[in-house]
Amino acid sequence: MKVNTQITKPIDSEGVTRILKRIISENGRDHWRSYAAAIFCLALVAATTAFSAWIMEAVINEAFANRRADLVWMICLSIFAAFVIRGFASYGQAVILSKIGNNIVATYQRRLFSHLMTLSLGYFTESRSAQLSAQISQNINGIRDVLNLTVTSMARDFLTLIALVGVMLFKDPVLTAIVFVVAPPLLLALRYVSKRLRTATKEAVVQNSRVLGAMQETVQGIAIVKAFTMEAELTHKVDGIIRTAENRANRIARLSERTSPLTESFAGLAISSVIAYAAYRSIYGDMLPGAFFSFIAAFLMAYDPAKRLAKLQVQMERATVNARMIYEILDTQSHQREAPEAKPLVVSEAKIEFRDVSFAYGKNPPILRGVNFTAEGGRTTALVGPSGAGKSTIITLVPRFYDPLEGQILIDGQDIAKVTKASLRRHLAYVSQQPYLFEGTIRDNIRYGRPDATDAEVEVAARHAYAHDFILAQPQGYDTPVGENGTTLSGGQRQRLSIARALVRNAPILLLDEATSALDTESEAAVQKALDEAMGGRTVIVIAHRLSTIVKADKIIVMDNGQVAEEGVHEELARRPDGLYARLNSLQATAIRDDITEKENG
Repeated sequence: MKVNTQITKPIDSEGVTRILKRIISENGRDHWRSYAAAIFCLALVAATTAFSAWIMEAVINEAFANRRADLVWMICLSIFAAFVIRGFASYGQAVILSKIGNNIVATYQRRLFSHLMTLSLGYFTESRSAQLSAQISQNINGIRDVLNLTVTSMARDFLTLIALVGVMLFKDPVLTAIVFVVAPPLLLALRYVSKRLRTATKEAVVQNSRVLGAMQETVQGIAIVKAFTMEAELTHKVDGIIRTAENRANRIARLSERTSPLTESFAGLAISSVIAYAAYRSIYGDMLPGAFFSFIAAFLMAYDPAKRLAKLQVQMERATVNARMIYEILDTQSHQREAPEAKPLVVSEAKIEFRDVSFAYGKNPPILRGVNFTAEGGRTTALVGPSGAGKSTIITLVPRFYDPLEGQILIDGQDIAKVTKASLRRHLAYVSQQPYLFEGTIRDNIRYGRPDATDAEVEVAARHAYAHDFILAQPQGYDTPVGENGTTLSGGQRQRLSIARALVRNAPILLLDEATSALDTESEAAVQKALDEAMGGRTVIVIAHRLSTIVKADKIIVMDNGQVAEEGVHEELARRPDGLYARLNSLQATAIRDDITEKENG
């Protein structure tokens, strides 16, 4: 078997076209009616804009040159109607596209969260959570922007430009040809800018996520920052990250805005050429000025959509970089997928067996090497040993947070690699070394152990975890909000709620990773008594840093350097001469005696 790592599919370097096809294929079917309505509104905007330019010839020739008073009112009413239609059409397309965009963002937020829940623990240990959150929040709008840019550019700007160019051709083909002589060099220059912008945008997105990640990380660890007077050092570090992000943003600004002098120079050259030619024809050709003014109106109106279309590739490059980074997450796959023949786990005795299990985190040296032991059903098996011996790793392998490199883990004779992860974890309750509470009330956090638990069952679990009394002392009892990760509660209180959450699950297997490590002596004694009661009839694997808490365990596994060094019960292991457990027990007993003596001496 392979270590549980993720594979990230490389995103095609072809860029805009490939990403655009994927986004349309994923979202087009759900929103095609709304997009059709938006496109219709945008077509009305294009048509009314072209009409405003086209009618200028009648305004100049009939109203001013020929002085046709009978046509003035008709001309004015038609212009008013065109602007009213354009106003309502602009409103309609803006509202429709906003609703579609908001729905797309919400849909991809759900997809991202759902996909992240399918990835294994290895993905999150390899990724900084703060930076991952920042990257998602920055890039999620990229997919919406790609679609909106496509629709608005094609339905509004492109149609408007085509309609206005049609007016220009109808009014004066020669002048139109002059305008397009200088267009190809402009397009080539914009293509060069967009290629350079693609790399700069991706660098900026990554750098900005580092800025937000560093800030979030600092806020979360502010107590440590203050305690160790790390303010100056972190300020210097974050200042360097911000400076780099600022430089990247400035580079993007320089590249993006290079389109302005290019397009403005093009417009100036085209307009001056048109005016020179039109003036010559008017002076020496004795032509009415209406067609010329209509042409100029169409040309000036075409300038804005032409400029937006000229910037389109630059904007699309930026949007697709954001979308591409979201797809990098969505395309991340885990090796730890369900076996094709995976079946639900059936638990009877809840006996757990480790057979020649070896494990390593990524390419690091092995943590476990050929581990063999059995945790008998309905009994308590304790794991002890020095730090780094592999105790917590064993705990994480049972729920399949990771898969072993070699060997098998069996529950009632069933290889857990061949059962569904959902059925496996339904039969487990887990209390981690570091308790974690979620936003919500105390009752909500306990009920996460079993969503269908009644209020009475929640309170029974809290009593067993010796949490009931301090819960009732809270301002709103069980309905008291816990704050971010339980900041309103002490470490011992958070751990007891974590234990209550495990107890309400009522699972046949209980995993305790130093579950009492955050408790004071009095709380530890109370919780230990509750755990002793809760362990009855369950298969328990427990890690304890204080050996006094596991003296009654049915079996003690002593780990050392990733292997099982000793196995037995407390009395037997404590009497072994030169045994690792006996040495650890002696050291802890000496430490306890010294602590008592120090307290007695005041």
